Amino acid sequence: MKNYARIILKPKREASVLRRHPWIFSGGIVRVEGKPETGALVVVHSAGGEFLAWGHYSPHSQIRARLVSWDADETPDTPTFWRGRIQRAIAGRVPILSPTINACRLVHAESDGIPGLIVDRYAGTVVVQYLTAGTEARRELFTDLLWELLSPRSLYERSDADVRQKEGLASRVGLLRGVEPPGSVEIIENGLYFGIDVRQGHKSGFYLDQRENRQRLRDLVAGMACTGPSPDLLNAFAYTGGFAVYGLAGGVVSVVNVDTSADVLRQGRENLARNGFETASVEDIVGDAFAVLRDLRQAGRQFDVIVLDPPKFAFTQRDVQKAARGYKDINMQALHLLRPGGLLLTFSCSGAISADLFQKILFGAALDAGVEARIIGTLTQGRDHPVALTFPEGAYLKGLVVERAYHG
Repeated sequence: MKNYARIILKPKREASVLRRHPWIFSGGIVRVEGKPETGALVVVHSAGGEFLAWGHYSPHSQIRARLVSWDADETPDTPTFWRGRIQRAIAGRVPILSPTINACRLVHAESDGIPGLIVDRYAGTVVVQYLTAGTEARRELFTDLLWELLSPRSLYERSDADVRQKEGLASRVGLLRGVEPPGSVEIIENGLYFGIDVRQGHKSGFYLDQRENRQRLRDLVAGMACTGPSPDLLNAFAYTGGFAVYGLAGGVVSVVNVDTSADVLRQGRENLARNGFETASVEDIVGDAFAVLRDLRQAGRQFDVIVLDPPKFAFTQRDVQKAARGYKDINMQALHLLRPGGLLLTFSCSGAISADLFQKILFGAALDAGVEARIIGTLTQGRDHPVALTFPEGAYLKGLVVERAYHG
């Protein structure tokens, strides 16, 4: 350890490290001994000098170090060490991939013991995101290991998330290995087909974390169709129509898709055609969902099933109050639009909004809407987006299945 810079914590600030939480904030550090480069491996010590952990140093971020090991006897910075971590993460996804699913997240950053590394597979294309100083410093090593272990047709980088700015890193997008991916990479998910724009699409191209929730919608509407008239679906924040395709596969009679981008709605139409729904009753509305839902309400429209999957409203704790107002507003409008007996699948991907707060927001929305409703299910991110018990911040996606009562 003599050759590594040391981070010395303030007195009584080692508790989270002992609980194996992977973040060290700048406010918990009394001094840094040595001159570590950005992304360098450093040793974390308590105020009393005891070894605590190894981490990657990030001088520009409030998260000054991201921890990768709590074992004093290992040096977690060799190709063998990182190959083992990546192999373990990939092995954990083997039960997910099948002839009917060829897209999933392979590496999920802190929850797989590799802070800042995101790896998504889309059929023969693998998309990687290097989001922190530590992964940026090991970019070539990780790229070589992923190419060796996965043998994809294309290995493409999408290191363009906002978190890189907080790490003092510029965005980077482009081909790393193999051949340039096509404009639309086709994947299969639960037997349904989708085209993915890995070069310019949201996140790394698709919302893989919603895979199991899309299937939940399919099952719910199939049950509704079996016991009564075929339901209709309002899909707000529709993106490329994932929930719309699953809804139609489950038996909905019509869909209204709402998104601010005409281009992603066009891609949604292509996804409908991929699955034989090109002649289905689908209405696309380009506009802000907050305004569109008000317009639909004024027009007297109602729906049997509504999906609200908005983008992140709260990026930090400072945003929580404003975000809560936004979530309350959009859910209140949705509850007005929901027929008695109908189902609302509503989500928040804001990590700063806890599941408990989200439920309270829904309670306030129902109260203001003057409707009675009950929760009949909870929703979260898919199993390929695990949450380490030592890192509860990893549970960013939360959702509720809410049923509007027939009275009230």
